[in-house]
Amino acid sequence: MAASQDFQDFIDEVLERNDIVEVISEYAKLKRVGSRYAALCPLHNDKKSPSLSISPDKQLFHCFGCGAGGNVIHFIMGIENLDFMDALKYLADRAHLPMPERGSPADRKKREELSDKKQRIYQINAEAARYFFRNLAGDKGKAAYAYLRERGIQNAAIKMFGLGYAPEGWTSLLDYLRDKGFREHEVFEAGLAKARDNGTYYDAFYDGRVMFPIINVQGSIIGFGGRIMTEKSNTGKYLNTPETLVFKKKENLFGLNLAKNDKSGKLLLMEGYMDVISLHQAGIGNAVASLGTAFTPEQARLLKKYAGKAVLCYDADQAGRKAAVRAGAILTEHD
Repeated sequence: MAASQDFQDFIDEVLERNDIVEVISEYAKLKRVGSRYAALCPLHNDKKSPSLSISPDKQLFHCFGCGAGGNVIHFIMGIENLDFMDALKYLADRAHLPMPERGSPADRKKREELSDKKQRIYQINAEAARYFFRNLAGDKGKAAYAYLRERGIQNAAIKMFGLGYAPEGWTSLLDYLRDKGFREHEVFEAGLAKARDNGTYYDAFYDGRVMFPIINVQGSIIGFGGRIMTEKSNTGKYLNTPETLVFKKKENLFGLNLAKNDKSGKLLLMEGYMDVISLHQAGIGNAVASLGTAFTPEQARLLKKYAGKAVLCYDADQAGRKAAVRAGAILTEHD
């Protein structure tokens, strides 16, 4: 009971330290109307009269257009597409409040160790993304950059998606990350290195690939996809980071970190990374793609969380039609 009360006290402190007017003003232009504030609701496609009402004294909001309402946590859940705990952490971080640990000391220690490992992988992925991005802009990445431009990808889209290049070489990335203070086994745990039988490591993307960072809805890089630049018989055209503590292919969608903010109420499900990038570049911001695997029930649940409707935009060949029928059945099962 005491632990439950402590956690409720923490929630109350988060609410107290995050004024709802200040938070919503970061997403919408507010207008004072008597003792309240009004705004065009950023939670739906509100373009005419302000339908969002905010009560500073009660620290509550309500939208007469889409029906959303509640406290600042509920607002962040809606605007950032987060569940309750993630929204609570988002606001706790904003107020520089550490999240309380729950459970036995042993459980807390295990959670802390797991959290530390995950944070380390996020850091490695972020540093690797910077390395790949710089390579694309340099001499090593000339062929990769030319390939992207031939596919119609402009510089703005390259920056938007953080595209990069992994040059050929057994330890190029490992050497770079070692210089940044990361250990080889940590790079291995992040899925960016492979292990030899003799205990040494080499780059997972060693054969020259255009790199596509895979970013979750919280904005963290969880993995990478790589497209080979020179056709080789012993490797696939596309290669993804293997599953790690932070990366589960069947539970994520490429481009959802951007598409989640679309207010159209539907998401376009494409076949590949390049399709998604091309559409976003053309101003169609609700395109996503599965990560080199068949569409899964987990991805259907993820789509449903962010949109009420999915539009399948697969290739018209036999494989594409077959995949569309299969994905359609999964989507139908999940309403």
